[in-house]
Amino acid sequence: MTQLEMAMGLLMSTFDQYAGAEGKKDTLNKAEVKTMLEKELPGFLKSAKNPDEVDKMLKGLDFNGDAEVDFNEFVVLVAALTSAVHDRVSKK
Repeated sequence: MTQLEMAMGLLMSTFDQYAGAEGKKDTLNKAEVKTMLEKELPGFLKSAKNPDEVDKMLKGLDFNGDAEVDFNEFVVLVAALTSAVHDRVSKK
């Protein structure tokens, strides 16, 4: 497998690991997203100035308004965070 194929597989398995822990197996509810962020992106939560920022981000991700994050919405989150980190790192 190529690095990109492995990265894609890792994204899928990470989503699946947290999705459905409390509800539907193909979506993340607010608690599942919070757990995932705490475990997988602890630096992101530390950099948030207040807890409301995470809630605002989740509402912005919930494109279909069902109060859950599906895989497509999850991929948008990862892509947006990756782009932000890349921009910050490449400017140094």
